[in-house]
Amino acid sequence: MHAVVVWWELDASPRTIEELRVFLREEAVDRFETQPGLVFKTWLADPAANRWGAALFWESAEAAKQPIPTRAAELIGYPPNSREAFDVEATVEGPHGLPGLSRLGLAYQLGN
Repeated sequence: MHAVVVWWELDASPRTIEELRVFLREEAVDRFETQPGLVFKTWLADPAANRWGAALFWESAEAAKQPIPTRAAELIGYPPNSREAFDVEATVEGPHGLPGLSRLGLAYQLGN
């Protein structure tokens, strides 16, 4: 597996974290749900630092090289300020009471 982490510093963007949450609910999550080779993606926000990002876990480094939807960069107004790639050394999913990992998070909790 291969991981890619991207971050945007939003201070120069006309978009807010709240607007990007709407984008997740209405568009982005659906778009990535069918991305070949993608094992898992989680979107991240740091309101105190006004940052928006994502961590993507791919089947392989080759899968991570494929073109992916770029609508977030279009909305934010520029490409990520930071993009780093890593080899995944190990994974684990602990016992939890969630029905699954899809469609969780503030974008869905605050979107109602």
